[in-house]
Amino acid sequence: MAKTIQAIRGMNDCSPTESPLWQWIEAQVRQVLNNYGYSEVRMPVVESTPLFARAIGEVTDVVSKEMYTFWDNDEQLTLRPEGTAGCVRAAIEHGWIYNNEQRLWYMGPMFRHERPQKGRYRQFHQAGVEVFGIANPEIDAELIMLTYRLWKALGIDQHVTLQLNSIGSLEARANYRSALVGFLENHQDLMSDEEKDRLVKNPLRILDTKNPELQKVLDNAPKLLDYLDDESREHFEQLCSLLDAVGIQYEINPKLVRGLDYYNKTVFEWVTSALGAQGTVCGGGRYDGLVEQLGGHATPSIGFAMGLERLVLLVQEVNPNVPVKSAVDIYVVYQGKGATLAAFELAEKVRSELPHLNTMLHCSGGNFKKQFKRADKSGATLALVIGESEVQNKQVVIKHLQGGADQQTLDLVNVIDYIQTQF
Repeated sequence: MAKTIQAIRGMNDCSPTESPLWQWIEAQVRQVLNNYGYSEVRMPVVESTPLFARAIGEVTDVVSKEMYTFWDNDEQLTLRPEGTAGCVRAAIEHGWIYNNEQRLWYMGPMFRHERPQKGRYRQFHQAGVEVFGIANPEIDAELIMLTYRLWKALGIDQHVTLQLNSIGSLEARANYRSALVGFLENHQDLMSDEEKDRLVKNPLRILDTKNPELQKVLDNAPKLLDYLDDESREHFEQLCSLLDAVGIQYEINPKLVRGLDYYNKTVFEWVTSALGAQGTVCGGGRYDGLVEQLGGHATPSIGFAMGLERLVLLVQEVNPNVPVKSAVDIYVVYQGKGATLAAFELAEKVRSELPHLNTMLHCSGGNFKKQFKRADKSGATLALVIGESEVQNKQVVIKHLQGGADQQTLDLVNVIDYIQTQF
């Protein structure tokens, strides 16, 4: 017997019972983004490796440890670990942002070679937004308001908290980095080897350490907000004023820096305590220098990304009454002479005249008892039943599978009108 082949560790299947919730969440994301006037873009899942090295930073964990990289003849390619770099590359290449504003969104798989755990996989899915050409804090506020509207649509708004910070300009961050390193050098005895390596290569990442002893020490570390340049400070104050005006609550978290090198000024995260250690639901911020860094014209930019696996887990945890639509609305069962052709014709008629409903034809034979068992399992609301007498009389029996009205027999010409009254 041949050995069974299984999925690669950290790359998961989505079962037929799980996919309706995924589809509902994705539909809410699309609805909110479209309502705000954002346009969808679709980028390749494979990009040139130097794109991520230049955009994300070679000393980050993503580039140094987590990317799936391979050679294709003489070109080094990488499965995308995040969406921003590819979106910027596409925007520059096709001239979408030359002297033009763009508000874009995307959704799809990303890939990182890291230790799989609940809600964190090697192939995972993100929805992301990138806005180009708007420098003022109004767009920062809009992205936060947009995400808040999405949390309300998903029924999770009472279970997430907004954290805000400003990491200022490159110059301000360089000054802060020097002060932070000077402070941390006196506490290397508390650091792991990885944290000591970060102290040299990317010290701001130490601010989000999970080491409780080091976190306690960091409470007394220099604060990035004290090193902000005037422009960044004013930008941040205006953003906070806008959020105050619309009633969106937030916490200023001076340790929030985000994990990638390209951010500046505003950074934000929506976090939850409902999922244990994996608490970040959505994160983003400004990256005003990235377009120029990747070869385009200087363009103010901001964006965010949210992990869909994490959203699915959170919705399952705190909103168990999600109105997820069954994959099947109407199930057609049939048996007897002439019933097969009549059932096919009826199913196609329903699909043509009521395309918003999902109609399943039984197809696999068996008696009515077996067919009704399948119909019940499908989650359908109605069963349309055709036997020999229904064929002869040009009628259909309608059975309510979820309770409600009694079973009844209708003339074939009246079936569509009746179905419309039930949905």
